[in-house]
Amino acid sequence: MITQPDLSLAEWVKSSYSGNGGGNCVEWAPDHTNTGPVRVRDSKSPHSRPLAFESSAWAAFVTVIRGDDLAV
Repeated sequence: MITQPDLSLAEWVKSSYSGNGGGNCVEWAPDHTNTGPVRVRDSKSPHSRPLAFESSAWAAFVTVIRGDDLAV
């Protein structure tokens, strides 16, 4: 069983790509990246368990988003 870190005091940062309004906000907890996976959550569900991504997978995702390489 994987032990979940205590994120109750985590500082969640809204993605700059989430836009203003509309409720489509992605947040992440940068202060917890040095203790394991990158934690990401939907701001509409702050009490739900966040997703966890390995730092290399998260870095690859951010690289694609910044480069606007997504095919819609």
